[in-house]
Amino acid sequence: MDWFTDPDYWLSRLVVQRSLAVLYLVAFLTAALQGRGLLGDRGLLPVRTFVRRVPFRQSPSIFHGHYSDGFFTAVSWSGAALAAAVAAGAADQVPLGVAMAMWALLWLLCLSIVNVGQTWYGFGWESLLLEAGFLAVFLGNSETEPPVLVLWLMRWLLFRVEFGAGMIKMRGDRCWRDLTCLDHHHETQPMPGPLSWFFHHLPKRLHRIETGANHVVQLVVPFLLFTPQPVASAAAGLIIVTQLWLVLSGNFAWLNWLTIVLAFSAVDAGAVAAVLPLPHAPDLPDAPPAFIAAVIAPTVLVVALSYWPARNLLARGQRMNYSFNRLHLVNAYGAFGSVSRVRLEVVMEGTAEAEPTRDGVWREYGFRGKPGDVHRLPRQFAPYHLRLDWMMWFAALSPAYAGAWFTAFAEALLRNEPSVLRLLRTNPFPDAPPVHVRALLYRYRFTTPAERRRTGAWWERTLVREYLPPVRLPNPAEEAQR
Repeated sequence: MDWFTDPDYWLSRLVVQRSLAVLYLVAFLTAALQGRGLLGDRGLLPVRTFVRRVPFRQSPSIFHGHYSDGFFTAVSWSGAALAAAVAAGAADQVPLGVAMAMWALLWLLCLSIVNVGQTWYGFGWESLLLEAGFLAVFLGNSETEPPVLVLWLMRWLLFRVEFGAGMIKMRGDRCWRDLTCLDHHHETQPMPGPLSWFFHHLPKRLHRIETGANHVVQLVVPFLLFTPQPVASAAAGLIIVTQLWLVLSGNFAWLNWLTIVLAFSAVDAGAVAAVLPLPHAPDLPDAPPAFIAAVIAPTVLVVALSYWPARNLLARGQRMNYSFNRLHLVNAYGAFGSVSRVRLEVVMEGTAEAEPTRDGVWREYGFRGKPGDVHRLPRQFAPYHLRLDWMMWFAALSPAYAGAWFTAFAEALLRNEPSVLRLLRTNPFPDAPPVHVRALLYRYRFTTPAERRRTGAWWERTLVREYLPPVRLPNPAEEAQR
């Protein structure tokens, strides 16, 4: 079966499977810890309301059959437990068919959450995890040599991630073409990390080199993934180095880590052994006929479904982070086709005053990841995904991104809703809810090194305008009159 398997990719499969299981674990933990506040019955966009409005065929999910907050939490923790077991090697200790079933169950549980996640699950890395997870079902385990067809499909996925991101940049913001985007991006990205301040203050010449290198890695290097070894492994190495640079410079959930995992699909053990000591390849049995058939069928399916993403890569109106089917099997990817020059932040505040005034006593809510307190160094959260913090960044760009969830968020603060408050870092009203809440829009910028030494602050902020005027819950008498 030389055409179907290649023993030199035993290390690639091991790294891809174990690492992908870890990322599944992170995704399920995110759902378990944030699900009630975002999607629960007392959350911001309840699943129960969504499944009554949207039919199963438009959002396939086990939650169309049954939903409760407890069931959602149980599914999330079950997925986390299964992912942890697979990451620890459980899928290599069971028969091949059982291992495939374990990977298929991870994919099904994750798909069920994503398809009812609404706004909170509208990020490209949700589809990326599902597409990679679907391919992982057919990678096999220690009972067979790695199937090269699936590894090639993973390279095709990596190609679309990188080349799609490169093309959306070249077609989008002019600053990518004149190499000036990174003069702003480290400061205005959705979720800065602890090193973002330092990246922002790198010399502008280095920012030009960063941008130029990014274009080479995203627009040229992906084609080398399909060349013979060791060139393909070297191309994967360049992608890995670039993604690690992005990991250091910001928080992009599991996007960068999953891209790194996919890059290992192009690395063969022979190329690694040339620079690092490796054990001998394990003696694995040939692939059984049933497994061969099980791999060929999805390969044909993915090739057929690739028509739309491939056409999208060449289209002038290229779509970014778009799923062409409800199962998220073969998707279009891309990131930061445009870069903000100014960082805006929505700051939520509450007051206990019955008659609030602009200059009254307002106390600020603290978020876990997004900038708030100017003296607080941004934290590292990725690959964990702070969904509310990310959507607050979008809301600051335009009220059109806020929608129904933002109104529900304000109401939850007025009720001191525990599930929603757990999404925050600090609640300034621990004993009783505020009477009014409001939102203010600020412009944030990184302090200069001199300002940092003088004030100790990482940010400087300036009030732009009121984003949401003071609101309160209606009292029972007003409700009765309605």
